[in-house]
Amino acid sequence: MNAPWIAAQVELLVAQRGHAWLLQGPSGLGQYALALELARAWLCDAPTANGACGTCDSCHAIDVRGHTDLEVLMPETVMMELGWPLPEKAQSDIDDKKRKPSKEIRVEAMRDVVEFAQRTSGRGRGKVVMVYPAERMNHVTANTLLKTLEEPAGDTRFVLASEASHQLLPTIRSRCLGHTMSWPTLAESTAWLAGEGVNESDIAGLMKAAGGRPEDALALARSGADPAAWSRMPKSLARGDPGLLSNWGAAQTIEALTKVCHDMLAVKAGAPPRFFDGKDLPAAPSFEALNAWSHDLMRAARNAEHPLNPGLMLEALVSRARSALHSSS
Repeated sequence: MNAPWIAAQVELLVAQRGHAWLLQGPSGLGQYALALELARAWLCDAPTANGACGTCDSCHAIDVRGHTDLEVLMPETVMMELGWPLPEKAQSDIDDKKRKPSKEIRVEAMRDVVEFAQRTSGRGRGKVVMVYPAERMNHVTANTLLKTLEEPAGDTRFVLASEASHQLLPTIRSRCLGHTMSWPTLAESTAWLAGEGVNESDIAGLMKAAGGRPEDALALARSGADPAAWSRMPKSLARGDPGLLSNWGAAQTIEALTKVCHDMLAVKAGAPPRFFDGKDLPAAPSFEALNAWSHDLMRAARNAEHPLNPGLMLEALVSRARSALHSSS
Protein backbone atom coordinates (compact mmCIF):
# COMPACT_ATOMS: atom_id res chain seq x y z
CA MET A 1 0.00 0.00 0.00
CA ASN A 2 1.41 3.36 -1.05
CA ALA A 3 1.77 6.15 1.45
CA PRO A 4 -1.01 8.74 1.09
CA TRP A 5 1.33 11.53 0.00
CA ILE A 6 2.66 9.28 -2.79
CA ALA A 7 -0.86 8.39 -3.98
CA ALA A 8 -1.80 12.08 -4.18
CA GLN A 9 1.26 12.84 -6.33
CA VAL A 10 0.55 9.91 -8.65
CA GLU A 11 -2.92 11.30 -9.32
CA LEU A 12 -1.43 14.73 -10.02
CA LEU A 13 1.24 13.48 -12.43
CA VAL A 14 -0.78 10.97 -14.46
CA ALA A 15 -3.15 13.77 -15.40
CA GLN A 16 -0.30 15.65 -17.11
CA ARG A 17 1.46 15.07 -20.41
CA GLY A 18 5.18 14.77 -20.95
CA HIS A 19 7.63 12.14 -22.15
CA ALA A 20 10.19 12.68 -19.37
CA TRP A 21 9.78 13.54 -15.69
CA LEU A 22 12.40 14.35 -13.07
CA LEU A 23 11.23 13.64 -9.52
CA GLN A 24 13.47 15.56 -7.15
CA GLY A 25 13.86 16.26 -3.47
CA PRO A 26 15.84 15.13 -0.43
CA SER A 27 16.04 11.50 0.60
CA GLY A 28 13.24 9.88 2.53
CA LEU A 29 10.27 11.36 0.63
CA GLY A 30 9.54 8.40 -1.68
CA GLN A 31 11.08 9.21 -5.06
CA TYR A 32 11.49 5.53 -5.94
CA ALA A 33 7.92 4.66 -4.91
CA LEU A 34 6.50 7.55 -6.93
CA ALA A 35 8.60 6.72 -10.01
CA LEU A 36 7.48 3.10 -9.93
CA GLU A 37 3.81 4.01 -9.51
CA LEU A 38 4.05 6.46 -12.39
CA ALA A 39 5.57 3.73 -14.59
CA ARG A 40 2.82 1.32 -13.49
CA ALA A 41 0.13 3.85 -14.43
CA TRP A 42 1.63 4.54 -17.87
CA LEU A 43 1.82 0.82 -18.68
CA CYS A 44 -1.43 -0.31 -17.00
CA ASP A 45 -4.02 -2.10 -19.16
CA ALA A 46 -6.87 -0.35 -17.30
CA PRO A 47 -5.52 2.87 -15.79
CA THR A 48 -7.72 5.14 -13.70
CA ALA A 49 -7.51 8.80 -12.72
CA ASN A 50 -5.76 7.60 -9.55
CA GLY A 51 -3.10 5.63 -11.41
CA ALA A 52 -2.65 1.92 -12.15
CA CYS A 53 -5.46 -0.54 -11.48
CA GLY A 54 -3.16 -2.91 -9.60
CA THR A 55 -4.82 -6.09 -10.87
CA CYS A 56 -4.20 -6.37 -14.63
CA ASP A 57 -1.52 -8.45 -16.33
CA SER A 58 0.70 -5.40 -16.76
CA CYS A 59 0.57 -4.52 -13.06
CA HIS A 60 1.30 -8.14 -12.16
CA ALA A 61 4.28 -8.21 -14.53
CA ILE A 62 5.77 -5.18 -12.76
CA ASP A 63 5.09 -6.74 -9.36
CA VAL A 64 7.15 -9.80 -10.33
CA ARG A 65 9.86 -7.63 -11.97
CA GLY A 66 9.20 -9.10 -15.42
CA HIS A 67 7.51 -6.43 -17.56
CA THR A 68 8.84 -6.45 -21.12
CA ASP A 69 8.10 -2.74 -21.62
CA LEU A 70 9.77 -1.46 -18.43
CA GLU A 71 13.53 -0.95 -18.25
CA VAL A 72 15.05 0.05 -14.91
CA LEU A 73 18.36 1.87 -14.87
CA MET A 74 19.91 1.61 -11.41
CA PRO A 75 23.23 0.81 -9.74
CA GLU A 76 23.56 -2.95 -9.39
CA THR A 77 23.68 -2.63 -5.61
CA VAL A 78 20.32 -0.83 -5.64
CA MET A 79 18.78 -3.33 -8.05
CA MET A 80 19.77 -6.20 -5.75
CA GLU A 81 18.44 -4.36 -2.70
CA LEU A 82 15.08 -3.65 -4.37
CA GLY A 83 14.66 -7.08 -5.94
CA TRP A 84 15.22 -6.24 -9.62
CA PRO A 85 17.03 -8.92 -11.67
CA LEU A 86 20.43 -8.01 -13.07
CA PRO A 87 21.29 -8.57 -16.72
CA GLU A 88 22.54 -12.12 -17.26
CA LYS A 89 26.15 -11.09 -18.00
CA ALA A 90 26.35 -8.80 -14.97
CA GLN A 91 24.87 -11.45 -12.68
CA SER A 92 27.32 -14.05 -14.01
CA ASP A 93 30.33 -11.77 -13.44
CA ILE A 94 29.23 -11.05 -9.88
CA ASP A 95 28.45 -14.71 -9.12
CA ASP A 96 31.88 -15.72 -10.45
CA LYS A 97 33.47 -12.99 -8.29
CA LYS A 98 35.02 -11.32 -11.32
CA ARG A 99 33.87 -7.99 -9.87
CA LYS A 100 31.67 -6.52 -7.17
CA PRO A 101 28.19 -5.07 -7.84
CA SER A 102 28.50 -1.52 -9.13
CA LYS A 103 27.43 1.38 -6.92
CA GLU A 104 26.97 3.66 -9.90
CA ILE A 105 24.85 3.31 -13.03
CA ARG A 106 27.13 1.67 -15.56
CA VAL A 107 27.32 2.76 -19.18
CA GLU A 108 26.75 -0.87 -20.24
CA ALA A 109 23.30 -0.69 -18.63
CA MET A 110 22.61 2.60 -20.40
CA ARG A 111 23.46 1.00 -23.75
CA ASP A 112 20.83 -1.66 -23.00
CA VAL A 113 18.35 1.17 -22.46
CA VAL A 114 19.21 2.72 -25.83
CA GLU A 115 18.52 -0.63 -27.51
CA PHE A 116 15.31 -1.02 -25.47
CA ALA A 117 14.04 2.41 -26.53
CA GLN A 118 14.40 1.46 -30.19
CA ARG A 119 12.30 -1.72 -29.87
CA THR A 120 8.57 -1.96 -30.49
CA SER A 121 6.36 -2.05 -27.41
CA GLY A 122 5.56 -5.64 -26.45
CA ARG A 123 2.14 -4.94 -24.92
CA GLY A 124 1.13 -2.00 -27.09
CA ARG A 125 0.97 0.66 -24.37
CA GLY A 126 4.39 2.17 -24.97
CA LYS A 127 7.60 1.68 -23.02
CA VAL A 128 9.00 3.22 -19.84
CA VAL A 129 12.58 3.78 -18.67
CA MET A 130 12.94 4.38 -14.91
CA VAL A 131 16.23 5.82 -13.62
CA TYR A 132 16.97 5.74 -9.87
CA PRO A 133 18.89 7.29 -8.20
CA ALA A 134 19.58 9.40 -11.27
CA GLU A 135 22.54 11.17 -9.65
CA ARG A 136 24.44 7.85 -9.67
CA MET A 137 25.04 8.10 -13.42
CA ASN A 138 28.67 8.71 -14.29
CA HIS A 139 29.56 11.29 -16.93
CA VAL A 140 29.56 8.84 -19.85
CA THR A 141 26.26 7.26 -18.79
CA ALA A 142 24.63 10.66 -18.36
CA ASN A 143 25.71 11.81 -21.82
CA THR A 144 24.40 8.58 -23.37
CA LEU A 145 21.03 9.14 -21.68
CA LEU A 146 21.03 12.75 -22.87
CA LYS A 147 21.24 11.64 -26.49
CA THR A 148 18.24 9.34 -25.97
CA LEU A 149 16.26 12.11 -24.26
CA GLU A 150 17.01 14.48 -27.13
CA GLU A 151 15.62 12.05 -29.72
CA PRO A 152 13.25 9.71 -27.87
CA ALA A 153 11.35 6.98 -29.64
CA GLY A 154 7.72 7.98 -30.10
CA ASP A 155 6.31 5.57 -27.53
CA THR A 156 9.04 5.73 -24.85
CA ARG A 157 8.62 7.67 -21.61
CA PHE A 158 11.25 8.38 -18.99
CA VAL A 159 10.98 8.93 -15.27
CA LEU A 160 14.13 9.97 -13.40
CA ALA A 161 14.10 9.99 -9.61
CA SER A 162 16.83 11.80 -7.71
CA GLU A 163 17.81 12.72 -4.17
CA ALA A 164 20.50 15.12 -5.45
CA SER A 165 19.22 16.53 -8.74
CA HIS A 166 21.77 19.37 -8.61
CA GLN A 167 24.39 16.73 -9.51
CA LEU A 168 22.68 15.96 -12.83
CA LEU A 169 23.79 17.56 -16.06
CA PRO A 170 21.87 20.83 -16.62
CA THR A 171 21.03 19.57 -20.11
CA ILE A 172 19.32 16.49 -18.64
CA ARG A 173 17.35 18.60 -16.17
CA SER A 174 16.25 20.95 -18.94
CA ARG A 175 14.83 18.09 -21.02
CA CYS A 176 12.62 16.80 -18.21
CA LEU A 177 9.49 18.14 -16.60
CA GLY A 178 10.44 18.74 -12.98
CA HIS A 179 8.39 17.64 -10.00
CA THR A 180 9.47 18.50 -6.47
CA MET A 181 8.46 15.83 -3.98
CA SER A 182 5.73 16.76 -1.52
CA TRP A 183 6.44 16.63 2.21
CA PRO A 184 3.88 14.58 4.16
CA THR A 185 2.17 15.96 7.22
CA LEU A 186 3.28 14.68 10.61
CA ALA A 187 -0.04 12.85 10.95
CA GLU A 188 0.46 11.10 7.58
CA SER A 189 4.02 10.13 8.47
CA THR A 190 3.03 8.88 11.91
CA ALA A 191 0.20 6.73 10.57
CA TRP A 192 2.40 5.31 7.80
CA LEU A 193 5.29 4.47 10.15
CA ALA A 194 2.91 2.79 12.58
CA GLY A 195 1.53 0.76 9.67
CA GLU A 196 5.10 -0.30 8.84
CA GLY A 197 5.47 -1.71 12.33
CA VAL A 198 7.43 1.08 14.02
CA ASN A 199 6.76 1.39 17.76
CA GLU A 200 4.44 4.37 18.15
CA SER A 201 6.38 5.65 21.18
CA ASP A 202 9.52 5.87 19.00
CA ILE A 203 8.01 7.64 16.00
CA ALA A 204 8.36 11.24 17.16
CA GLY A 205 12.02 10.74 18.07
CA LEU A 206 12.81 8.93 14.83
CA MET A 207 11.09 11.61 12.78
CA LYS A 208 13.19 14.23 14.55
CA ALA A 209 16.37 12.28 13.84
CA ALA A 210 15.32 11.95 10.18
CA GLY A 211 14.61 15.65 9.78
CA GLY A 212 10.91 14.99 9.16
CA ARG A 213 11.44 12.48 6.31
CA PRO A 214 9.42 9.31 6.93
CA GLU A 215 11.36 6.85 4.76
CA ASP A 216 14.59 7.90 6.48
CA ALA A 217 12.85 7.48 9.83
CA LEU A 218 11.84 3.95 8.83
CA ALA A 219 15.43 3.18 7.78
CA LEU A 220 16.66 4.40 11.19
CA ALA A 221 14.09 2.21 12.94
CA ARG A 222 15.16 -0.84 10.94
CA SER A 223 18.83 -0.16 11.69
CA GLY A 224 18.02 -0.44 15.39
CA ALA A 225 18.33 3.26 16.20
CA ASP A 226 17.06 4.13 19.68
CA PRO A 227 15.52 7.64 19.81
CA ALA A 228 16.68 8.08 23.42
CA ALA A 229 20.25 7.14 22.49
CA TRP A 230 20.02 9.49 19.49
CA SER A 231 19.10 12.44 21.71
CA ARG A 232 22.08 11.70 23.98
CA MET A 233 24.56 11.43 21.11
CA PRO A 234 25.74 15.08 20.78
CA LYS A 235 26.74 15.38 24.43
CA SER A 236 28.21 11.87 24.35
CA LEU A 237 30.40 12.94 21.43
CA ALA A 238 31.58 15.95 23.41
CA ARG A 239 32.80 13.47 26.04
CA GLY A 240 34.46 11.31 23.38
CA ASP A 241 31.90 8.50 23.77
CA PRO A 242 30.71 7.00 20.43
CA GLY A 243 27.44 5.73 21.95
CA LEU A 244 25.09 4.23 19.37
CA LEU A 245 27.56 5.02 16.56
CA SER A 246 29.64 2.02 17.61
CA ASN A 247 27.02 -0.23 15.93
CA TRP A 248 26.79 1.70 12.67
CA GLY A 249 28.68 1.57 9.39
CA ALA A 250 30.83 4.33 7.97
CA ALA A 251 28.23 6.06 5.81
CA GLN A 252 25.56 6.05 8.54
CA THR A 253 28.06 7.29 11.13
CA ILE A 254 29.20 10.18 8.95
CA GLU A 255 25.58 11.10 8.18
CA ALA A 256 24.78 11.20 11.92
CA LEU A 257 27.81 13.36 12.68
CA THR A 258 26.86 15.68 9.82
CA LYS A 259 23.44 16.15 11.43
CA VAL A 260 25.05 17.08 14.74
CA CYS A 261 27.31 19.56 12.97
CA HIS A 262 24.36 21.00 11.01
CA ASP A 263 22.34 21.63 14.15
CA MET A 264 25.30 23.15 15.99
CA LEU A 265 25.82 25.57 13.10
CA ALA A 266 22.09 26.37 13.04
CA VAL A 267 22.01 27.14 16.77
CA LYS A 268 25.19 29.21 16.50
CA ALA A 269 23.47 31.27 13.78
CA GLY A 270 20.33 31.72 15.89
CA ALA A 271 18.18 29.22 13.97
CA PRO A 272 16.32 26.24 15.48
CA PRO A 273 17.99 22.80 15.26
CA ARG A 274 16.44 20.28 12.88
CA PHE A 275 17.60 16.83 13.96
CA PHE A 276 17.86 17.30 17.75
CA ASP A 277 16.14 19.27 20.47
CA GLY A 278 18.09 22.30 21.61
CA LYS A 279 18.52 20.83 25.11
CA ASP A 280 20.29 17.81 23.59
CA LEU A 281 23.13 19.88 22.13
CA PRO A 282 26.31 20.92 23.98
CA ALA A 283 27.43 24.54 23.98
CA ALA A 284 28.29 25.54 20.42
CA PRO A 285 31.98 26.14 19.64
CA SER A 286 33.17 28.80 17.19
CA PHE A 287 31.91 29.08 13.63
CA GLU A 288 35.46 28.41 12.44
CA ALA A 289 35.64 25.11 14.33
CA LEU A 290 32.22 23.98 13.11
CA ASN A 291 32.95 24.93 9.50
CA ALA A 292 36.26 23.06 9.61
CA TRP A 293 34.50 20.01 11.05
CA SER A 294 31.82 20.23 8.36
CA HIS A 295 34.47 20.21 5.62
CA ASP A 296 36.22 17.24 7.26
CA LEU A 297 32.94 15.32 7.29
CA MET A 298 32.34 16.08 3.60
CA ARG A 299 35.80 14.71 2.79
CA ALA A 300 35.13 11.65 4.95
CA ALA A 301 31.83 11.04 3.15
CA ARG A 302 33.65 10.78 -0.19
CA ASN A 303 35.76 7.96 1.25
CA ALA A 304 33.02 6.23 3.26
CA GLU A 305 32.88 3.25 0.90
CA HIS A 306 36.62 2.53 0.98
CA PRO A 307 37.69 -0.61 2.87
CA LEU A 308 39.09 1.12 5.96
CA ASN A 309 39.43 -0.47 9.37
CA PRO A 310 35.98 0.23 10.90
CA GLY A 311 37.25 0.48 14.46
CA LEU A 312 40.02 2.92 13.64
CA MET A 313 37.68 4.96 11.44
CA LEU A 314 35.09 5.28 14.21
CA GLU A 315 37.78 6.25 16.71
CA ALA A 316 39.09 8.94 14.36
CA LEU A 317 35.62 10.33 13.63
CA VAL A 318 34.65 10.50 17.30
CA SER A 319 38.00 12.07 18.20
CA ARG A 320 37.52 14.71 15.51
CA ALA A 321 33.98 15.42 16.73
CA ARG A 322 35.16 15.84 20.33
CA SER A 323 37.93 18.16 19.20
CA ALA A 324 35.50 20.30 17.19
CA LEU A 325 32.95 20.52 20.00
CA HIS A 326 35.59 21.67 22.48
CA SER A 327 37.28 24.16 20.16
CA SER A 328 37.06 27.86 20.93
CA SER A 329 38.82 29.24 17.86
